Amino acid sequence: MKNYFALLLLMVLSTISYSQVDSRLYDIINNVSSERLKNDVTTLTNFGTRHTLSDTVSTTRGIGAARRWIKSEFEKISGTCNECLEVFYQKDLVKKGENQRIVKDVWVVNVVAIQRGTKYPNKFIIMSGDIDSRVSDPVNFTSDSPGANDNASGMAGTIEAARVLSKYKFESSIIYVGLSGEEQGLFGGKGLAAYAKQKGWEILGIMNNDMIGNISGVDGVISNRDFRIFSEPVPPTETEQQRKARRFYGGEVDGISRQLARYVYKTTKTYMPEMNPILIYRLDRFGRGGHHRPFNDAGYAGIRIMEAHENYTQQHQDIRMENGIAYGDVLEHVNFEYAKKLTAVNAINLASIASAPPAPEEVQIGGIVEASVKLKWSKSEGAAGYKIYWRDTTSPTWDHSRFVGDINAFTLDGIVIDNFFFGIAAVGANGHESIITFPNKIFRE
Repeated sequence: MKNYFALLLLMVLSTISYSQVDSRLYDIINNVSSERLKNDVTTLTNFGTRHTLSDTVSTTRGIGAARRWIKSEFEKISGTCNECLEVFYQKDLVKKGENQRIVKDVWVVNVVAIQRGTKYPNKFIIMSGDIDSRVSDPVNFTSDSPGANDNASGMAGTIEAARVLSKYKFESSIIYVGLSGEEQGLFGGKGLAAYAKQKGWEILGIMNNDMIGNISGVDGVISNRDFRIFSEPVPPTETEQQRKARRFYGGEVDGISRQLARYVYKTTKTYMPEMNPILIYRLDRFGRGGHHRPFNDAGYAGIRIMEAHENYTQQHQDIRMENGIAYGDVLEHVNFEYAKKLTAVNAINLASIASAPPAPEEVQIGGIVEASVKLKWSKSEGAAGYKIYWRDTTSPTWDHSRFVGDINAFTLDGIVIDNFFFGIAAVGANGHESIITFPNKIFRE
């Protein structure tokens, strides 16, 4: 009888893991509000400027007033869920001259809200938006700089995700954070990444949202479905031994950030098939930067989620009319239905990752000069089974999979190791999967 129930559970898990459907995620999508996003972006733009070096004393203008309002919003959310959020400032003093954009000493203050996981409270998946804004001159901290799309949209999306997800409980912790100092040199991200190291947080990844509200590109393309996911190929912290191994065994495009990007792609295509996530195989836009990078520098997985069609007349610009073109990052350029969609993309991925068991820490692969692939992996706490993924070496996405149950070794017969890349995900009893682990060890028998 015991074996019968074990077999029945395996059959159920197999069905769940292939379907990858959790009705809560559809509810989460539907509960994101474009009206609330509009209200929040409007409030943020009304602070006049949110430049990192701007006023911190005024109650109505400057970055000080903006971050106090953000903190109060997180606290209001916490009050509706039995104080489920730990809300606090995390700050670092940045001294004048650290770079040419720091013209006076300044406290770079992040606003952090933690929703603790029920099972893995020290494992964190992060959604971030930037608090600060700027005009054409990066050291001009007094002129009006509404920063409606860059990046009140991402900050508002982060607050809205907290509103929606705080109604649920998850196994791992979720961090919603407003990061400061982005325009001055990514100082807020550096500070929080260092804080995470100091606290011993296990960071599953960060989804940095920087400009999620514009649908009309300077290239003439208008789309409310396309969005980009930027990810670096491999961590900058990899060892020389790891680099040499990649040369012989592959993995040039299979670092932890790239796996996080593929996870977001897959979840989005499953639950929001109307959207068109575009995987961009680079750290960020050409020659530019975002607040996921400091986390990458610290060895954490991190991606940038943003609009696909940018309009540069509305970024980092003084508000003006010039040659018939209205410059400036003002409220009327933000499409709130689109911002709602990208907020939902973040929310369902936060929920899915936070609902899944931890990914296997070690995945071994073998099968050299054989007509089969052999895989072994370390078991994950809370996993009810495991799923093998593979893809053509030129494919950007994991295109083939097989659920293999609660075991830690499997042989894929008839599949030649030379022709594909492979990975393993842990699957929970609820059907949610971990981020895929690429093989990190070779074995021979």
